[in-house]
Amino acid sequence: MPLINVKLIEGVFSDSQKKEIAAKLTDTMVSIEGEALRPVTWVVIEEVKSGHWAIGGKTLATDDVLSMSARKVA
Repeated sequence: MPLINVKLIEGVFSDSQKKEIAAKLTDTMVSIEGEALRPVTWVVIEEVKSGHWAIGGKTLATDDVLSMSARKVA
């Protein structure tokens, strides 16, 4: 039984995006090991409180991540 644990900063992804993440990660596992794996593949999505995530010693808040995403799209 594979367990895929995804951690995200709260408020960055919508509920529908989180459902899509879970579905696509499950599909990826199935593509590797076969359809029999689908019913036993667990995906846990945990949201980390804004400001409780750090990279390189600098904390990130929801607005920081959304700002980075906006720059990528532009």
